[in-house]
Amino acid sequence: MCGIVGYVGRRQAYPILIKGLHRLEYRGYDSAGLALVDSGGVLNVFKSKGKVAELEKFVESKDLDGTIGIAHTRWATHGEPNDVNAHPHYSDSGEIALIHNGIIENYRVLKDALIENGYKFKSDTDTEVLVNLIEYIKVSSGCTLLEAVQQALKQVVGAYAIAVVERGNQDRVIAARRSSPMVIGIGNDGDYFLASDGASIIDYTDKIVYVKDGEVVIMERDKPLKIVNLDNEKGKIDIKKLELSISQLEKGGYPHFMIKEIFEQPKTIVDCTRGRINAETRDIILSGVMDNLDKFLAARRIIFVACGTSWHASLIGEYLIEEFCRIPVEVEYASEFRYRNPVIHSDDVVIAVSQSGETADTLAAIELAKEHGAFVYGICNVIGSSIARATASGTYIHVGPEIGVASTKAFTGQVTVLTMLAVAIARAKGTITVDKAHQIAGDLLGLPSVIEETLKLNDFIADFSKIFTYAHNFIYLGRGYNYPTALEGALKLKEISYIHAEGYPAAEMKHGPIALIDSELPTIAIATPDHTYEKTASNIEEIKARGGKVITIIAKGDEQMQRISDYYIEVPVVAESLMPIVVSVPLQLLAYHIAVNKGRDVDMPRNLAKSVTVE
Repeated sequence: MCGIVGYVGRRQAYPILIKGLHRLEYRGYDSAGLALVDSGGVLNVFKSKGKVAELEKFVESKDLDGTIGIAHTRWATHGEPNDVNAHPHYSDSGEIALIHNGIIENYRVLKDALIENGYKFKSDTDTEVLVNLIEYIKVSSGCTLLEAVQQALKQVVGAYAIAVVERGNQDRVIAARRSSPMVIGIGNDGDYFLASDGASIIDYTDKIVYVKDGEVVIMERDKPLKIVNLDNEKGKIDIKKLELSISQLEKGGYPHFMIKEIFEQPKTIVDCTRGRINAETRDIILSGVMDNLDKFLAARRIIFVACGTSWHASLIGEYLIEEFCRIPVEVEYASEFRYRNPVIHSDDVVIAVSQSGETADTLAAIELAKEHGAFVYGICNVIGSSIARATASGTYIHVGPEIGVASTKAFTGQVTVLTMLAVAIARAKGTITVDKAHQIAGDLLGLPSVIEETLKLNDFIADFSKIFTYAHNFIYLGRGYNYPTALEGALKLKEISYIHAEGYPAAEMKHGPIALIDSELPTIAIATPDHTYEKTASNIEEIKARGGKVITIIAKGDEQMQRISDYYIEVPVVAESLMPIVVSVPLQLLAYHIAVNKGRDVDMPRNLAKSVTVE
């Protein structure tokens, strides 16, 4: 989940590396560092605990000369966040420096062997083991740095995206990846850029090469880009155009990326549905579904694999597909699915959902499903990501870069795509009426204006949130389609405010959690109109009877719910299956404002990173 960036060219590397680190800081912000090779071949490493701004302060008086360099912002795995464990890491002799995103699973065995050969270690990281292994192979066999990198990586078990520089070579950076993201940017002046994602180098180039698993990249001044595998066989260089604007990566006057992204949702849903819903006929066409319709129509069942917010979106997908398509659905945490020897049939359809398209557990679940012959469909946001390339087909959600660690617009984009997917399959199967399909399509087209209206609650929620800033726990309740929405609302609150919150099906309160109810525990109940409305009202009464304080999300003008609520937030009403998208907006705003009131860094909450690229 760390971020890496590199540069080889004619310009000074430091400003490029620092800007890249700021763009990648959502991937980790425990510590940061960089390595530069100056014109005389001197290798300098600078690093510090904390965010990238702390690194900038640390290097203010340092010699930052150099037209090649590598840099890193860390999310700690092995070793606590401090100056010593920060990347880059020197080899024992100081001749080589390396940055790394990933986990070396067999680092202990390798470390013991290196210690037996006289190597000393300064840090607690697995990365220092890898850089010393490379040096040991280079010195003991007399091979080149490239050959040493290739041989070392053959001995490594785990995931990595690495970049390596060496003293005395001011012209070359060597990089490699396996199961961790990496792109190479090709500049107009013959310079090269390296990064965990294209967003961090869009200021300099829109020509991108996506590095494949097992590939090693040689970026060398005044020479063509070279890609080989670990056996030195030449790889193909496939240049893609990066469709991204710099304005998408800036806050645009908002205090945080998260609130900007919440307010972007009317536009992102337009982008998500554009070209997929015919405004005149109300027909839904997803090319990824239509091109593989036989797979969906013949599916024994559909299995979702996802993590975090994407798992919550997948739960809503389960409701949608089972109701509209009448196909059995299972929703699996990818991290459990990959390890529990699941039963997978060749006529199963596996749908992998991920914002980044780089989630390590989801990628591993995809490979497992493919090994069993299942058809694998991807739903992700980042074009050209690993999941997009690993799946047989799929649909992008097209919500643009999501920088805030707590997902907002990606969630609503995922649910929008899943709704279109369910309706498209159901129409082909004949399990939904034309009128019902057209109604949902119409409501999808109308969602942007509904969300615009819902966002007008922002000032009210900002003021209302002050009442609950000092709560220690929350319970979120929902039924039907809004049970997953309750889970997502609870996740948002605990992610960014650090208040403990749990989501439950409303009826499950009686089976244990009601023991927690007292006047100090706020309960947020989603009570919008649906077929369980009266049951939800009864559940709220049960909480009220025990002295609990209830905040409800209700339909505009719902006087019954107003009477039994301590506080209420009114939202517009759309089709029952689309209410999770509408309801999620005030829940996002509530979490955001409580976190701001508590002085939290909502874009970079502690211990979290945006893209979970390690297990």
